[in-house]
Amino acid sequence: MKYVIAAALLLILFTFFQGKEPKMQKLKSGDTILAFGDSLTYGFGASPNESYPAQLQKFSGVHVINAGINGESSSEGLQRLPSLLDDPSVKLMILCFGGNDILQKKPMDQLKVNLRAMISMARAKGVDVLLVSVPNLSLFGLSPLDLYKELSKEEGVPLVSGLLAEVLGNPALKSDQIHPNAKGYKKMARRIHEVLREQGWL
Repeated sequence: MKYVIAAALLLILFTFFQGKEPKMQKLKSGDTILAFGDSLTYGFGASPNESYPAQLQKFSGVHVINAGINGESSSEGLQRLPSLLDDPSVKLMILCFGGNDILQKKPMDQLKVNLRAMISMARAKGVDVLLVSVPNLSLFGLSPLDLYKELSKEEGVPLVSGLLAEVLGNPALKSDQIHPNAKGYKKMARRIHEVLREQGWL
């Protein structure tokens, strides 16, 4: 009898944790991806059709809104996001913020709070989230920020980690010290497209 009870408890626990796994909604015709961020999303250092959102649209066949603004901090982005999420066609947000917070020496705990709030806003609208990590940019080079992995785990959102560090660590893929060139943005778009397929959005 005790084995039956134990098996029943295991089944209940399995069902409970299965229900906690994020379920990605497959993007359909007419759906939109919101690429939300700063100059790395805007495509500074390349022409508009060479930004990563523009190139991702070509690769995926899904409409992508480039909602990147040069020089914007995560606090400013947080104020801007609600109106963008009012678009009912938006089903996925690619979130890439942090570069300007780092350069402006803003508190990293506040960046994490702001990113978490953005994720919550998107989910409240039924929008999935893909988080893209930004490396710490300093005189000593590029180093990872643990807050992105922590946030990915805590919020249960997929993370594209190390991509920007790889791009910005290659002089052939940069327009300046902190921005990719057209080839760099293309690499970003290809990798993000791969992740969209891996996660079931495409």
